[in-house]
Amino acid sequence: MAKTQDFSAIMKDMMGAFPVDTTAMEDAFKSTASLNEKLSGVALEAAEKSAEISNKWTKDTLAKLTEMSKAKTEPADYAKAATDFASASAEVAAENLAAFAEIAKKVQTETVELLMAAGKDAAEEATAAVKKATNDVTTAAKKAAAAK
Repeated sequence: MAKTQDFSAIMKDMMGAFPVDTTAMEDAFKSTASLNEKLSGVALEAAEKSAEISNKWTKDTLAKLTEMSKAKTEPADYAKAATDFASASAEVAAENLAAFAEIAKKVQTETVELLMAAGKDAAEEATAAVKKATNDVTTAAKKAAAAK
């Protein structure tokens, strides 16, 4: 009867010769979590500022509407009130849209800066991980060669 060879010992020896280092994965996870935290901070800050602008804009509009809706003595006063409201609303709209544009520009700038820094860090981490892996494999290969 033919005896089958036990490959489990061979596989165990082979896998032991090439150890897996999980620190690179852990570092990548930590880097990703840190980047996500920073990006979330940028987004939340922008949302908060946008909400403040919207809230102020709404309050100003309601105050102007209150003034416009008051009873007038002359019919011409209604036309003047409507014209004044439209002019003031257009002016405030332009200011608020410019403020929203500034927020968007700041978000864009901060996001690009964060992504550029993350890319640089990732490249440095990858280079270090490849160097370490190369050294580990070289050492394991030398040990395997010496054991023969």
